Amino acid sequence: MIGIFGGSFNPIHVGHIQLARQIRQAAALDEVWFMVSPLNPFKRAASDLLDDTKRLELARQALVGEEGLVASDYEFHLPKPSYTWSTLQQLSADYPDRRFALIIGADNWLAFDRWARPDFILAHYPIIVYPREGYAITQPLPEGVRLVDTPLYPVSSTEVRRRVKAGEDIAGLVPPPIESLVKRYYNRRNGYFPWHG
Repeated sequence: MIGIFGGSFNPIHVGHIQLARQIRQAAALDEVWFMVSPLNPFKRAASDLLDDTKRLELARQALVGEEGLVASDYEFHLPKPSYTWSTLQQLSADYPDRRFALIIGADNWLAFDRWARPDFILAHYPIIVYPREGYAITQPLPEGVRLVDTPLYPVSSTEVRRRVKAGEDIAGLVPPPIESLVKRYYNRRNGYFPWHG
């Protein structure tokens, strides 16, 4: 089974990767696909969203050598905005020999009834929920929904962007192979170039 881990990944950071490793093991998944979203319906007004291809590039470079973790541009080729139910349905049509599960955080699970076609997703795909600080999940969960016991990773893309903008160190927050690219890409969006290369 393949776990679909969707998000803006703006940028991908070590918390995303550590979490995906843990979920892959806990849920016995063959692979976890980082589904880089070109447009999140809940983030239509995001003004600090890096170019799609650059976020994908960072994700792919960050995952080099990570067994079973794959950066995917699948949603880039679907109508926008990308809704999860539609992505999953299309994946099943394009990969009929594979089974897919949806990976979401506790915050998204608590808002799941506001998603587009949540009943369709629940009826057709397992859902793997991981803990998020401040979002308590009540049991029992519906059939097909599983809460995995993974650590809380206190890293956020927002903090990475803030540090880059402020010229602060991001060592340890993003994988070393993409550190210089993250600095370059996210500084350019703010109109100054303290790092070159």
